[in-house]
Amino acid sequence: MANQSITILKTKKKEVLKLWTSTLSSVGAADGLTEENESEEVVALLIEALNDKSIADPNAQEFEKINDLLIGISISRGKRGFSPRENANYILSLKESILKVLSTEIKDASALYESNTQLSSILDNMAILTFESYMKGREDVIMRQTDEISEISTPVIRVWDGIVALPIIGTLDSSRTQIVMENLLQQIVETESSIAILDISGVPAVDSLVAQHLIKTVSATRLMGAECIISGIRPEIAQTVVHLGIDLTGIITKASLASALQTAFDMLRLTVVKRKVTV
Repeated sequence: MANQSITILKTKKKEVLKLWTSTLSSVGAADGLTEENESEEVVALLIEALNDKSIADPNAQEFEKINDLLIGISISRGKRGFSPRENANYILSLKESILKVLSTEIKDASALYESNTQLSSILDNMAILTFESYMKGREDVIMRQTDEISEISTPVIRVWDGIVALPIIGTLDSSRTQIVMENLLQQIVETESSIAILDISGVPAVDSLVAQHLIKTVSATRLMGAECIISGIRPEIAQTVVHLGIDLTGIITKASLASALQTAFDMLRLTVVKRKVTV
């Protein structure tokens, strides 16, 4: 019975592929010529892997090549923005096409049932594999986007000779604090700045953990020989800091970035004078 289904699939390979690509197009799970070529390779590797032994074991070594191919396809689909439904339909529609061909060719009900059961087990196992691989592709995209957002949201700006500012937007966590430190310390070295301003106007709330991250950043800045000013201390943040008993003694804090910049000018003994322009 197993030999019969394998023989049918080998002789009806083109028909299976045609049915599958047609189904993929109808459910929106196809992606042009590249997808068609991949699908042809999937069908070829699947039928090549089938024999009397492997058809009864979804985890047989014979399926290693097709599993590797499906992992690559699914990761790629995850990165290219395919939806979970589109990715699932990729293998499920292959299963539907194969079972449709077998139901047409095998007339004996018991033989058809056994063939369907064996092949369904193999293809269901591949469907699980493609889902796991798809999720890895999506996770890679999310991690890359998170890293890019972190870099964009922690720009160090040289506002004056000897003065750099780092506006922080969003919540500080351990990984982001590390990025903040690295960017800030690097800019201090490159610009030879002696004053760094950390503006937390864009931080929604300050708790003990966020405060500890800020204190670590200030300490790292001082080790580089630069003074650090924290600006953007809103009334609600000041109340929270006092309520939590957070000790910011020894750290210069200001309500606004403008006030922090003025303090930095005073520390560097600089004066900004507004000149009258004569026409």
